[in-house]
Amino acid sequence: MTATRREWMSRTAAALGALAGQIEAATPAGEKNISWAVSSFLWTSTQWKDDGSARFTDMLDVIRDCGLNGFRLNGWPRTLEIYKMPPAVLEKELSKRGLRLATLSFGGEASDAAQHPRIEASAHEACKFLKSMGSDLLTVFSPRRPSKVLVREHLRVACEFWNRLGDLAATYGIRAGSHNHSQGQLVESQDEIERMLALTDPKRFGWSPDTVHLYLGGCDIPYLFEKYGHRLVSMDYVDAKYVFAHQDVVTANGKVDKAGTHNATFMLCNQDLGDGEIDFRRLHRVLKKHRFRGWITIDHHYTPVSPKHSFTRCRTYIREKLEPVYG
Repeated sequence: MTATRREWMSRTAAALGALAGQIEAATPAGEKNISWAVSSFLWTSTQWKDDGSARFTDMLDVIRDCGLNGFRLNGWPRTLEIYKMPPAVLEKELSKRGLRLATLSFGGEASDAAQHPRIEASAHEACKFLKSMGSDLLTVFSPRRPSKVLVREHLRVACEFWNRLGDLAATYGIRAGSHNHSQGQLVESQDEIERMLALTDPKRFGWSPDTVHLYLGGCDIPYLFEKYGHRLVSMDYVDAKYVFAHQDVVTANGKVDKAGTHNATFMLCNQDLGDGEIDFRRLHRVLKKHRFRGWITIDHHYTPVSPKHSFTRCRTYIREKLEPVYG
């Protein structure tokens, strides 16, 4: 085979691969069990400067080109305001690319009863927005972490509120689920996750775990998925491997996390799917067992090369390793 013919075949294969990814991204969710998203947090925290100069559509182009289905919006509603992307325009730009809004990150001091009316008012607006965008999922982050002696009481108050929040979301046809975090939030460790699940009603409030935070929280991830797979309404797949930050971590937007800090180390612990220590094939078997249908977010917080490089690698891993298990 001549070099010219080999080059032509290589280019043709690449073009067909790109086309397949675009077709896959545009496939209606009803034809698949799992839809794949990324979080806009990667761009707003490590890729784009804080001056609003970035083009929101650049992120959407990467998501489309990597063969993914949509994204989770963080910083609602401020992010859309900063990047001049009103809902009507966002809906148009998503439609042009065959993408969807998966969910949004929602928080608030749920452990403070005095804050509940304000959070409920915000939740109504968030759910109205999600419904208008065709999403049925609210991802709920836990509040700030108190001293250890107060965790149980703060968690009790938060869980009572989260049950009511689940009821509120349900009036809009939206499911709400708790997203764990390992960097100073109320729900971090395995016992806290299990207590949250015990104190919330499965019929009212679900579970939306994040694997990198489970890993760094010292959790037995397969055990939690196998025991509580029936509570899953969504999840984040991020591979993880502990890498201590001996040097500063500089992100694409010029921000610097100093060596030895928790955020610098957390950044380095984020790994592309298949590069870390989490058994995603085992987790996927749990999803198959429970016939899970919904969104998985590849919630990278740091990509050493570029978002497109990491998400292309993750999409290849999904296609080769996970979809044969359950797709």
